[in-house]
Amino acid sequence: MRKLTFLFLVLATLMIASPVYAQGAGAPVQRNWSVAIGVGLGMGLAAGLAGLGQGKLAGAVAEALARNPGARPGIQLALFIGLAFIESLVLFTFVLLFIRT
Repeated sequence: MRKLTFLFLVLATLMIASPVYAQGAGAPVQRNWSVAIGVGLGMGLAAGLAGLGQGKLAGAVAEALARNPGARPGIQLALFIGLAFIESLVLFTFVLLFIRT
């Protein structure tokens, strides 16, 4: 049932969003207000979820260090790599949103 609901939501979203970008032959390119709203929502969603991910990662690192302080170098390396990957996804979203508008 969850797969069916997800499939329905994806198809409904595609059916609603596709006419926004439709344009006739030879029509001048015009900026659409829905693109600006989508950019704001996309960046907010990316930044918010990245913040949640970074908080969860930092909490897990603090717990791991409390349990085994001797493993600090390996845990610290994993922390920095994880934070870099999370932040790179947000920056990638930021660049793509500016390219789209």
